[in-house]
Formats: sequence, structure tokens, C-alpha cells
Amino acid sequence: MEAVKKEHPLIVSISPHIKDEESVSRIMWTVSLSLLPALLMGVYFFGPKALFVTALCIISAILSEHFFQKGLKRKLTTNDGSAFLTGLLLGMNLPASLWSFNPFTIHVPIIGSIVAIVITKQLFGGLGYNIFNPALIGRAFLMMSWPRAMTLWNEPTAAFVAFDAKTTATPLMILKEDGIGRLIEVFGDKLNLYSQLLVGHRAGSIGETSIIALLFGAAFLIYKKYITWHIPVSFLGTVAVLTWIFGGKGTGLFTGDPILHLLSGGLMLGAFFMATDYVTCPSVRKGQIIFGIGCGALTVLIRLKGGYPEGVMFAILLMNCFAPLIDRGVKSSIFGAMKEKKR
Repeated sequence: MEAVKKEHPLIVSISPHIKDEESVSRIMWTVSLSLLPALLMGVYFFGPKALFVTALCIISAILSEHFFQKGLKRKLTTNDGSAFLTGLLLGMNLPASLWSFNPFTIHVPIIGSIVAIVITKQLFGGLGYNIFNPALIGRAFLMMSWPRAMTLWNEPTAAFVAFDAKTTATPLMILKEDGIGRLIEVFGDKLNLYSQLLVGHRAGSIGETSIIALLFGAAFLIYKKYITWHIPVSFLGTVAVLTWIFGGKGTGLFTGDPILHLLSGGLMLGAFFMATDYVTCPSVRKGQIIFGIGCGALTVLIRLKGGYPEGVMFAILLMNCFAPLIDRGVKSSIFGAMKEKKR
């Protein structure tokens, strides 16, 4: 009888009891589905390489989780979709140029997936216990280990059959090194620059290209109430305000181009699909706004003053460290709790 009690403890909770049809598996697969339009646009612009890089990351992530859990005789959770989503997000954060028959680059996505799943997720106890976003840690590890391969960007060709592609700089790289004038010269004029960034005809990671596709997927998640506006709006709003104030290179304050910064790089992908990760972001609404503001401020700081042209990845990972502290600082008072009187 004692053994039965230990295996099946009686859990009593206060009413009302609300049954929800949502599950971890359903949420993970729905988020993966919402990323499909952006992935398809990445494949359209960068060709089969983009598809192969993403597929390699997904397969590696699933296999890493399966063999790690099986080796330690843990419950297998590969069917819940979390490993699939981690591999998908990692693949969409990588350049399509990583797919090559050169043996010195083909292993890079595989190692990134292993780091994301085994080190970042499973060693901390699995889904729900990881401190950092697994896909971003995988990308950060690859950036430090293979910086050249991770910063080799293909020029979009909009031709699925193209395997060979020219390498070029991303809009943020051109902006950082040569200024806004050179960027406008490359795209013709500002209107064409904005339109190309919206559609996705620019160099960059596989999943960051098409802003329209990303916003379509984000709107679907908001409609399903899987994410709220608190983190994305505060994140994007902070980037817009700070780049408008400080983004004018050599032209003084309040002369920056916030639209350009909002549409460039992995900001939309990070704000809607990475920073909103349930496990690594604050759970309290006020805390989520603080979290988003912190992500936005760090992104702008790295973009304008740091050595990297992009700062979204580092900003989110740094703010992941503060998520528990933010939640603790803004937590609501317990209803009916009595404050202890000072003697």
C-alpha cells in the first residue's frame, strides 16, 4: 500500500478546475506550422540548399534527443515536437551556404543540433528546465566555432534549381561597414529597399528573409493565443525608438531609420518566435514587457556599437539569464496574504 501511494500520490487542487485541450505536443507542432511560410520563402530564394540545411538540423535534433534519452533510459519525448521545432528554428537561423559537399562544412548543422538538444536542453532536465533558448545556443556555438562558414551569405536567386550561388553581404553588414548611402545604392532607392526587405529578396539566414511570411505566421500564433503582444511589441518598439534616436551615423540624434532596422536581420524571427519561448522568458505580463525592452536595447547596442552587425541572438540569450529575476521582481502579491509587521 505504501508503494502504491509513492507511485501514485494524491494531488488536491483548489477549484475551479478548467480543462484545456491544448498540450505541449499540439503547441509545438502548431508553432512549427506557423514557421512554414517563412521556410518556404527561404527555399524559394536560396534554392534546395536551404531545404537541405534545415532538414539536416531537424533530423539531427530528433536523433540527438532520441539516442540521449534512450541511452539514459529516460522517457522518449521525440513525438512531442519540441526537438523538431528546435531543429527547425536552428536551421532557419543558419545560412543556406552551409550545405556543401565540402566535408569541412557539412557537419556544422549536425553539431549545432547536438549542442542545442543535448547540452542546452537535455542536460538541464529536458523540456521546461532549460535556461537558454536551445536553438540560439546552438547557433551561438557555431558562430564561435566556425565564424567564416556562419557569415558566408548566398545571394538570393529565386530559382529552386540553383545549387551554385554568389556570396554577398547582408543589408546590416553593408549598413555597418559602408553606411546607409551604400545600401540605398545597392537597392536603387529607399522604397525598393523596404519592399525587397518585406518580400525577402536579400541575403541573410534562411528564415529571416521574408518579413511578410514571418508576420503571417506570427499573426496565426497570436490568433491561437499561443503568444501575446507583450514581448514582440516591446522588443520591436524599443528597437524602433532607439535606432531613430541613435541610428543616424554621423548625422546627429533623431536621424536614424527605424524602418530599416525593423525589417533587417533576424529581428522579426527573434521577436515573435525566439524571445517568446515559454520556458526561457518571464511568465508575468509586466515582466515580459521588461524582457522585451531589454532585448531591444541590447540588440540596438550591439548593432550600433558592437563588432557584429546583428545583435538579436546575443540580446535574447543575455535576457534569458534575467528571466527568473524579472519574474521574481514583478510577481503579483498573493491574494489574502498578510504582511509581516516589523517589530
